[in-house]
Amino acid sequence: MSLSQQPLSRRMMPTSLEDFVGQTHLLGPEGPIRAMINNGRLHSMIFYGPPACGKTSLAELLARHFHYRYARTHAATISNEEIKKVLDEAKSFLSSSPTLVFVDEIHRLTRPKQDLFLASMEEGDIILIGATTENPYFVLQPAMRSRLFIYEFKPHTREELKTILYRAFEKDDFLKKSEVKLAPDAEDYLLSVSSDARVMLNMLEMAVLTLPLQVNPLISKDHLMSLAKKPDTAYSEDMHYDVISAFIKSVRGSDPDAALYYLAWMIESGEDPLFIARRLVILAAEDIGLAYPEALPHAVACYEAVNNIGMPEARIILAETTVLLSCVPKSNSAYRAIDKALEHIKTHKPEGVPSHLRESHFSGAQALGRGIGYKYPHDYPKHYVKQSYTLKPVHFYEPGNLGFEQKLKTWIENLTKSTEEK
Repeated sequence: MSLSQQPLSRRMMPTSLEDFVGQTHLLGPEGPIRAMINNGRLHSMIFYGPPACGKTSLAELLARHFHYRYARTHAATISNEEIKKVLDEAKSFLSSSPTLVFVDEIHRLTRPKQDLFLASMEEGDIILIGATTENPYFVLQPAMRSRLFIYEFKPHTREELKTILYRAFEKDDFLKKSEVKLAPDAEDYLLSVSSDARVMLNMLEMAVLTLPLQVNPLISKDHLMSLAKKPDTAYSEDMHYDVISAFIKSVRGSDPDAALYYLAWMIESGEDPLFIARRLVILAAEDIGLAYPEALPHAVACYEAVNNIGMPEARIILAETTVLLSCVPKSNSAYRAIDKALEHIKTHKPEGVPSHLRESHFSGAQALGRGIGYKYPHDYPKHYVKQSYTLKPVHFYEPGNLGFEQKLKTWIENLTKSTEEK
């Protein structure tokens, strides 16, 4: 393929480590990959991060910098036989040049295929670099992970995207020949809607190719808007867990705006609305609890409504519940209490039930001493009487000081105190 036939995003791939933009936490002066470069020794690695952030480019540049043989493969299509061939060739060339094997989308590599690489990595026959958009701690077996360094790549910042954009205008022959320019608001729009460098450069090239012939061609914001696709929300399987985690923590942290941001992200990405509603039900009990007991029935009603109505109207119900749960007082006292009680049961053998509390509605119960001495609370003032309910005292529940739970705390304290005074 000639240079002019390649997409702009491909033509603008860096040709040296000095041209590489981004990932300064890895390639900056204190970065671990920079240290490998400076020390002249490369280790097997996993590059984990979103699309078009430089994973493939960096692998190629490292191979070029170290003068290694480079074998690029794709986990979805490579066969066992092809893996064995790559490994055999790498071993045969080892005396003259190490081989860097790049496995794209390594999360698609089945466990048996992962196993094929282990011995060669262990013996140093190859340097393996795998690229993945999925969390390697979830998708790679421990034996492979233990032989690799895992480095997380970050999306390009706006300033980094701007650097790549300007470099394209400076260096690309097609753009220079077209003499095209970006209107200021068009540049701002392009940087804002581009989820990554590939999207940005390809949209720019499409804008140039579809621009009417004119003197001093100028790309307007309207022209870019006419070409823009629905933005990619970058909601991978990995992000599914990260976004719901951030959503729950935002509601727990009483930040309705952040919670709505993550809710919108999930909705726009096609997340199952019932999954979101289920998590809100759990949150209502775990994080709001007795500070606002109405939260739980409200969340349950949200789940039922979402289930019965469906999208897109369900978004309104999810939003109402999200805002309400974000704004009400919070308490995790019931959550902490049941976990303390469960831990107690696990570590202390249950000693049974006091005789006065045991079932007594059967013939012979009195002869066995069942129910004798039980005090019926409704027969006493305030429907309370002090008596033992366990063989040994236990204490798990620590009431909070917010919302309705403050009233519960005051009621219980006054109830027990008045009884003790008598």
